[in-house]
Amino acid sequence: MADHCNGSSQSSESFVNIPPIKFTKLFIDGNFVDSVSGKTFEAIDPRSGDAITRVSEGDKEDVDLAVKAARFAFDNGPWPRLSGSERGRILMKFADLIEQNIEELATLEAINGGKLFSLCKFMEVPGAAMTLRYYAGAADKIYGTVLKLSKGLQGYTLREPIGVVGAILPWNFPTTMFFIKAAPALAAGCTMVVKPAEQTPLSALYYAHLA
Repeated sequence: MADHCNGSSQSSESFVNIPPIKFTKLFIDGNFVDSVSGKTFEAIDPRSGDAITRVSEGDKEDVDLAVKAARFAFDNGPWPRLSGSERGRILMKFADLIEQNIEELATLEAINGGKLFSLCKFMEVPGAAMTLRYYAGAADKIYGTVLKLSKGLQGYTLREPIGVVGAILPWNFPTTMFFIKAAPALAAGCTMVVKPAEQTPLSALYYAHLA
């Protein structure tokens, strides 16, 4: 596999070129926005120690805004009220979009996490699409139970989305952990607030754009 390299004698696996960084702001209520404070921090390339870009720095005020937006979407939006098959269809489309953007996603994961590009392209990012498809297929198979009670009565359990789910991602496997947490919650009909690690925020912001 031939990657684009810089002028170093190091292998192309170690020096994938940094692409234009498209998404650096907080993603709240369906939009990319500056943080309330306006503060930013550097996203670092661990290979060189150089800054890749600056990313909006979320604080408690931004978390409150994100939770309120997610709660409003849960209480008033369509997602929890879609059928499981409809949610599954949308998650399948999300997986398709990931595969269509695999080069850029793998590059972001490699440069921001200090990983081999091939590992990101052929394992981690495809694994995200596979995880989405697995839970998309399970979205219409969330069954309750029916119990036979005395005197001709029956009782049943109904599984419903619980509300807003918060997810905190680690720095070492940001893509993998994003979808291990997000895919089942979304399939169940929940809305989410995701906090990526400050060391590796770039791929999560791109996934927010695709969603």
